Amino acid sequence: SRLPAPGSSSPCTCRRGSGTRGPGPEPAFFPRNSASSQAFIGPKASNSGTRKSLRCRHPLSLNIRRHPHFRGLFNLSTPVLLSWPLFTQELWDSLSQHKAPYGWQGLSRQAITSTLRLLNGSESTELFTGSREPRPHCIRCAVVGNGGILNGSRQGRNIDAHDYVFRLNGAVIKGFEDDVGTKTSFYGFTVNTMKNSLISYWTLGFTSVPQGQDLHYIFIPSDIRDYVMLRSAILGVRVPEGPDKGDRPWTYFGPEASASKFKLLHPDFISYLTERFLKSKLINTTFGDLYMPSTGALMLLTALHTCDQVSAYGFITRNYWKFSDHYFERIKKPLIFYANHDLSLEATLWRDLHKAGILWLYQR
Repeated sequence: SRLPAPGSSSPCTCRRGSGTRGPGPEPAFFPRNSASSQAFIGPKASNSGTRKSLRCRHPLSLNIRRHPHFRGLFNLSTPVLLSWPLFTQELWDSLSQHKAPYGWQGLSRQAITSTLRLLNGSESTELFTGSREPRPHCIRCAVVGNGGILNGSRQGRNIDAHDYVFRLNGAVIKGFEDDVGTKTSFYGFTVNTMKNSLISYWTLGFTSVPQGQDLHYIFIPSDIRDYVMLRSAILGVRVPEGPDKGDRPWTYFGPEASASKFKLLHPDFISYLTERFLKSKLINTTFGDLYMPSTGALMLLTALHTCDQVSAYGFITRNYWKFSDHYFERIKKPLIFYANHDLSLEATLWRDLHKAGILWLYQR
């Protein structure tokens, strides 16, 4: 795998702290002194995602429980989302020791707190609240990456059949409905990957961020600009400072983007995912300060911690070289392994999770 120098036009989030924090020495997938049925869903303490459904016939948590390796990695009590009710002086002190996306070192406390204060409702603390539809007993999620494997796949109908569909970055839909579907429940991104996608893939069809009445946005806090953009989006004002100064968030997220439309991944959750699932050898190289899991990896692992069943489409597979980098490219382009992500490590993780029955990975 080749690692081009940073600065490529490919959408990426190129920030990393000097080290990640582990989630603690003791795996907490099985609560102490809990009934066996509750062990499937984790402790009742808020995980800022959602409670696992007990009525799902084949929840992924059963296969986690049975697997000798993954049962020690998954910790369903780790907060997935960050909102104002979780903010404390203790949290500030803890996260201030680590650089974004794993913390707040060097970031403005005023910018952080003024953003989190706006995330104060139940919609900000749980992933699946606020939908007009009654929540299904078994939450089935599809996470749609942008891999070329989807071109000609005709998986659109299968993707749309899921209760919730996650998309990310340059999620082109028009013209590819038969392959990738039309439904979008969550769109995940960093401001950097979103804007780079609009620049890089504009001529290929990604001319706007997905919008919709029941669509929600998941911010990945890779830098202070993510907090500032999120605050401006909720308030409906131009971005007041930083590299996005003057931006009009409503052009990205629509004119009626209240706080209920937005979710914010918890830095502790990103740290936990990196430490337990994607602790790459790149961390100890020249590119260590750039490394973090890819946007697709973060969205897929978010789904695995909040849904009962998860299907992954458009993610890297063992025969990735047969397909173009992205499904919407008109000319085949090889997948490039950039220095800020470890796609080989991610591919191994998806393969192992598929083999363990914890997720279903679309392959050809």
